[in-house]
Amino acid sequence: MKKIPRISEAEWEVMKVLWTKGPCPAGEIVEALVSADSSRHPKTIKTYLGRLTAKKAVGFRKEGRGYLYRALVTESECIKAASESFLDRVFGGSIMPMLAHFVGQKRLSAKEIEELKRVLDKQEP
Repeated sequence: MKKIPRISEAEWEVMKVLWTKGPCPAGEIVEALVSADSSRHPKTIKTYLGRLTAKKAVGFRKEGRGYLYRALVTESECIKAASESFLDRVFGGSIMPMLAHFVGQKRLSAKEIEELKRVLDKQEP
């Protein structure tokens, strides 16, 4: 099983662009993130790309005068790794206290309760 790198909150935003758009040049990634939040600086976004490349979450190839970046890890792999890390760090790896905490923090709609019941019913004892 390949090791999924730990990705910071800011790096997640870069990954989301790559997961949505697929391979694209740095300028397109910068444009997507700056248009979503004008306080982001292009140089900072390029720094995140460099970090993600060093972590082997993102790969690149030379294309013309620039580079085409692509995700090397899937969104589902990253979600799974981040979820497991959170569960281990915060709840000692036990899902029951986590579920109880989140369900207790926010009132669930009838639809959400039904969906949760469906998910739980699919579990084998």
